[in-house]
Amino acid sequence: MVRIGRFLDSLEKEVMKYRVPVVDLIGVQSRDSYRVLIATILSSRTKDEVTAVASARLFDRAPDIDSLAGLSENQIRELIYPVGFYKTKATHLQKTALILKDAWGGVVPDTIEELVQLPGVGRKTANLVLSVAFNKPAICVDTHVHRIMNIWGYVRTKTPLETETALRKKLPRKYWQKVNRILVAFGQGKCKPVAPHCDECILEPDCAKINVVPRKV
Repeated sequence: MVRIGRFLDSLEKEVMKYRVPVVDLIGVQSRDSYRVLIATILSSRTKDEVTAVASARLFDRAPDIDSLAGLSENQIRELIYPVGFYKTKATHLQKTALILKDAWGGVVPDTIEELVQLPGVGRKTANLVLSVAFNKPAICVDTHVHRIMNIWGYVRTKTPLETETALRKKLPRKYWQKVNRILVAFGQGKCKPVAPHCDECILEPDCAKINVVPRKV
């Protein structure tokens, strides 16, 4: 049986020496809901270091929703390149800025139902914005959270949405907001999708290692 509290408490201390996921870093630095939302959209399928540079470049030209709405799609493309799917994201960002300006008075909404109506915003992005920008109890399930929770056997699910639903039922509430930050850092640093560093993992003696093929040492 997975002692989830011990697992996450141990990892929270362990990942303090790892690189902080860029969206969490932006949240710590500013708690600016606009910046957290935009950086989260940019971060999808993009390495953190690329997201960080692209976000900084975009925010230098567009520090708020009004200024982003004033940029053309081509200008946004140039500013966010080479994030993954930068052309599609440029379209989403321009439309999102216009919607927020016209329908929300330049304010980022703070409910998941409203956030997922924005172009390019799914449940993962919405939950992360709620957690990081608004300090609301939300569980952001990305590929790392979904994968690692199944490796441990804490959940047995096929999709991130199923994992989110399962975690809402059984994960202690005190871990909701920080589980993504902990497991993203852990997933990037040790429990990698390919050739994970099980030989260096502090949880190795207790991990179920379901469907895991450790790296060769």
